[in-house]
Amino acid sequence: MRKLQVITMLSLDGVMQAPGGPDEDREGGFAYGGWTASLASDEDFDREMEETMSHPSDLLLGRRTYEIFTGYWPHHADEPVIGKPFNDATKFVVSRSSPSLDWGPAELIGGDAAEGVAAVKETDGPDLQVWGSGNLIQTLMSAGLIDEYRLWTFPVTIGTGKRLFADGTVPGALRLVGSSFSKNGIVLARYEPAGELTTGNVA
Repeated sequence: MRKLQVITMLSLDGVMQAPGGPDEDREGGFAYGGWTASLASDEDFDREMEETMSHPSDLLLGRRTYEIFTGYWPHHADEPVIGKPFNDATKFVVSRSSPSLDWGPAELIGGDAAEGVAAVKETDGPDLQVWGSGNLIQTLMSAGLIDEYRLWTFPVTIGTGKRLFADGTVPGALRLVGSSFSKNGIVLARYEPAGELTTGNVA
């Protein structure tokens, strides 16, 4: 079975929208695109990125993220750390519509998203990486399909924008399986789902 890994850059207040550039995703009037730029030039973060991309993986993307990536990564195929792996990977695109899958190799997952992703996980092939794709991640969380979260938390607050753990997130526990931090204060953490959320009385 393929492992499904969510990889997300976050602000301290949980925003994941448009980390890479001003025009990456302006949906909702978001005006802070590129909020990682001043901190991502960091040797420790570079090593984390290289390690993450060193494992053969396919991409699992929502339609909107696929379209954003299509506008950028095919033109940066020579970039060794991210560009080449992204371009070589099979892109599994989850959408209720019929988007043009010009950036290949690509396959559409239509119909019920959870059922479609579960079926892909059962096939032979490399593990699956989810980048961006906030709405899709909510579906994957609800269906219990995520095997690992790789969360990179930047020391900034934004106050508005799309959040990884948005309203409607299913309560649950996570187990920390790896962590470090970069010289620029980026917290690099890996978590695995650890069952239901347990409550109690601290006293």
